[in-house]
Amino acid sequence: MTTRPAPSAPTLSSTTPTCCAEMAGMAALSRRGLLRGGLVAAGTTATFGSAVLTASPSAAASAESVLVVLSLRGAMDGMSVVVPYGDDVYYEARPRIAVPRTELLAKDGFFGLHPRMKPLLPLWNGGELAFVHAAGLPSVNRSHFAAMEELEDAAPGSARREGWLNRLVGTDSVRSATEGVGLISGAAPTSLLGRQPTFVTQAIDDIEIPGPSWDAARARQRERGLRTMWKGEKGVLGRAMRQTFGAVDDFAPARRQRSRAADYPQGDLGAALADAARLIRADIGTDVITLDQGAWDMHSRLGTLEWGQMIRNVDELASALATFFSDLGDQRHKVTLVALSEFGRRVEENQNQGLDHGHGNVMMVAGAGVRGGQHYGTWPGLSMGVDSDLTVTTDYRQVLGEIVQKRFSATAVADVFPGLHYEPLGFLRQS
Repeated sequence: MTTRPAPSAPTLSSTTPTCCAEMAGMAALSRRGLLRGGLVAAGTTATFGSAVLTASPSAAASAESVLVVLSLRGAMDGMSVVVPYGDDVYYEARPRIAVPRTELLAKDGFFGLHPRMKPLLPLWNGGELAFVHAAGLPSVNRSHFAAMEELEDAAPGSARREGWLNRLVGTDSVRSATEGVGLISGAAPTSLLGRQPTFVTQAIDDIEIPGPSWDAARARQRERGLRTMWKGEKGVLGRAMRQTFGAVDDFAPARRQRSRAADYPQGDLGAALADAARLIRADIGTDVITLDQGAWDMHSRLGTLEWGQMIRNVDELASALATFFSDLGDQRHKVTLVALSEFGRRVEENQNQGLDHGHGNVMMVAGAGVRGGQHYGTWPGLSMGVDSDLTVTTDYRQVLGEIVQKRFSATAVADVFPGLHYEPLGFLRQS
């Protein structure tokens, strides 16, 4: 197929939103500062994922495997990132925004990668990066709020509001908030909520007892005084304060790790991944880390290879992930990362050179145990039509279940994903 001339950016009002009203509302709710005044310190977003810490946190033993879950909030268009160039309908449905075949990377005869994914080619070529296309929720759900909660509960039909990552860290005997950590600037994600203690903070350096920043000696003196004051208090507040002090102590090795944030692309994703690397290098028993990248709800101005939000987001994503894996040091062999969105986008572009809410999407897995350099899943074929979706052929829980079964071998998939008939795809080796 011949490559079309690059279209110019659409002429839209400066007030035309690129995302839907629901996603804009979510962004407003999750802005920095929403949880200021949390359990650890005033002026920090640190808080506990569980409503009540059921045990005093104490640092767990060294983690054998670490799972990093990256949520691409707003519903990434997987067909712009991992392009099904072998399906001619893709180009018919997207005459202005399709990625030209000639520009794709790592083409295998059917799929190719967006050119801004270039920083991840060493992982792909080294067999540490794979994709599962046409994955997602079993049934269509086009609401950001509802789809995110359904995705992170991962227990269809259950009335219990409990996340799958909380269930995962609850399968061992350790009861430490260091096991499950969210590096999130807003509210705790549903995936971490539940009966087990988990921890959410905007930044590792925020996990401290506040004191006068201009006088380290006075700050230490104030902290000693607070610990003494609350040491013998037997009430609920006393227990909460001792748990807070315990958490500060448990995360101290991570705070002492040197931050390499300057090596990452600027932005929330780079900052969060830099902190995730510090936490992993500290080796304090963290089994799961969850973090976000937003701004994927591209109803307009998705763009081309010359302009638009897609090239900016993919560039940030690929560069940040490549830096993250090089930042892990001698802990890299433990770390598996999975990236997913709440749903995908429609097959056909809309009038504003964007894409509306859809169904199926791509999932990315990278790092330890991955049989990479290839694509997994069953491609259903695309069809034209205003309401045409990418059909889901792989329940996203099958992908997560394989990570649980092969990276956390002592954990039963059924304990984390109740009701799932587990059928592995084979993208991971047994650890």
